[in-house]
Amino acid sequence: MSAELPTVVCVDGDDETRSATVEALETAGFEVRPCDSVVAVETAMDDSVGCVVTTATLPDGDGFDVVELVRDRRPDCPCIFFTGDPPADLPRGGRDQVVEYVPRSVPGAHDRLVEVVTAAATEVTQAAYPLPEDETERLAALAEYDVDELSALDTFERLTSLITSHFDIDVAFVGLVGAQEERFVACEGANWRTLSREDTICTHTILTDDVMVVENVQEDPRFAAVERLEELDIRSYAGARITDDDGNALGAVCCIHGEPRSYTQAEREDLRRFADEVQEQLALRRRLGMGGD
Repeated sequence: MSAELPTVVCVDGDDETRSATVEALETAGFEVRPCDSVVAVETAMDDSVGCVVTTATLPDGDGFDVVELVRDRRPDCPCIFFTGDPPADLPRGGRDQVVEYVPRSVPGAHDRLVEVVTAAATEVTQAAYPLPEDETERLAALAEYDVDELSALDTFERLTSLITSHFDIDVAFVGLVGAQEERFVACEGANWRTLSREDTICTHTILTDDVMVVENVQEDPRFAAVERLEELDIRSYAGARITDDDGNALGAVCCIHGEPRSYTQAEREDLRRFADEVQEQLALRRRLGMGGD
């Protein structure tokens, strides 16, 4: 095992699925401690453990019991749910229990898990990010929109151009947050097309009705170690959530600047109004049949 890679605890009550996950992680160079129960995790946890991968249902509890145990022992240790259960069917937990979620049902699931574990364990991205409680419904709503068609619309390009001049910032974008990445349907001031969800601040923005402001990304513990944000020269961020008519969070309208900066209450309200305009445009496109029913 590489000296840079910490030990991973793998928790799954099913011998076959646990073995397959352990094999994928060991092949990637990790030392893995297999556990078949919550109780076994108590014995496996020590200072060498840098990441915990757990399924949702276990013989003596569930994955959130594992998360609580890890939080008590190692508050900064990332926990990753690797399960076939959709987020809406997870037994409990909410936004305050921050875990990563990798669906076992998608093609290349083990490869994706290795990527997430590597990123979390080596602290090159957010160690974990919160999932909305209605993540399954949210993704279903997002799937009704043709992102490529939205990206071809001049409406959003004009809007992001107006936002950059209005706030005197470097970059403005309209981003839609999918299961694993954020896709930009318009981006003024940069040529960004996608960003991995672990790397994007918007995955937090979609959880709140309030405008989210990060005055200095490098001083925020959630994002300070995210190398991709550093590479893109993102020093300050402000984002307002966009939703559909049913309240499903689709993404965010955002302001990015290369220097730390704050936003007044009036500026936050202006950004909220820009997001409302995007919502109206999306609602119009949906009524006209884009992404067709």
